[in-house]
Amino acid sequence: MSELIQIKDLNVHYPIRSGFFNRITDHVRAVDGVNFVIEEGKTYGLVGESGSGKSTTGKAIVGLEKVTSGQIIYKGQDITKASVRKGMNYNQDVQMIFQDSMSSLNPKKRIIDIIAEPIRNFERLSDQEEKKKVRGLLDIVGMPDDALYKYPHEFSGGQRQRIGVARAIATSPKLIVADEPVSALDLSVQAQVLNFMKRIQEEYKLSYLFISHDLGVVKHMCDNIAIMYHGRFVEIGSREDIYNNPQHIYTKRLLSAIPRIDVRNRDMHMEARRQVELEYQKAQNDYYDANGRVFDLTKLSDTHQVALKGGKA
Repeated sequence: MSELIQIKDLNVHYPIRSGFFNRITDHVRAVDGVNFVIEEGKTYGLVGESGSGKSTTGKAIVGLEKVTSGQIIYKGQDITKASVRKGMNYNQDVQMIFQDSMSSLNPKKRIIDIIAEPIRNFERLSDQEEKKKVRGLLDIVGMPDDALYKYPHEFSGGQRQRIGVARAIATSPKLIVADEPVSALDLSVQAQVLNFMKRIQEEYKLSYLFISHDLGVVKHMCDNIAIMYHGRFVEIGSREDIYNNPQHIYTKRLLSAIPRIDVRNRDMHMEARRQVELEYQKAQNDYYDANGRVFDLTKLSDTHQVALKGGKA
């Protein structure tokens, strides 16, 4: 697999202003020195609690958040500036699926216009060619032809998210950043949308950056996973590294919170969660510095990195 995008020391900081003169006195480090690589045709998971910086990272890659410092390298070029992105058709090659399908679809527009909008930005098609392409996209995500002239409010949440997927693949992108794409959906509908996304990935050779707080969904979708806390990565690894050999206490804490359906061993699972929580409370100094900042990542293997004090696992 060849490299698609490289993220180098990415920082997104928001100023904190105070005092009579409204001066900048500090910064919120929403993303604080993040590094990773996305390869062609792979799915990368970005996991963390609300406020961890995962959505900000995704939006920075797409170009919806201003990068404070660092580089996003695409085809050998630093595309953090909008002018460079435009010259390389980056906005065509990298698309986003949003969490709230209702607010991401213009309620005043029909579905044909919503899906055709990115096509009109990058292609010059006749009305018939455009309509044929939109129909083909709706067919790919399992939506009927009569959806063309309806409005977003006429569909269920799962159907709207499929429409969002159709819009995202309309420009034949190389990478789709999916920000909590199924968190607002019922479990049965979640499975349908995720299976659609997998099938589309195989057909179009897409890469995904899959942003979620749900480790169960991430395990189903992702080849490689990064765990994020307060703007920094605490652990990066393959699916097997993260789920079978977690090293950071924050990763262990997230994994222990996954609901279990094994009722017979309920007490054992509760005790395991309690032990992880005790370790988290007692061993903070091994995982965070005096300011609560995550340590730098240390390489454990070719696929596995973890942030520990002194780099000792």
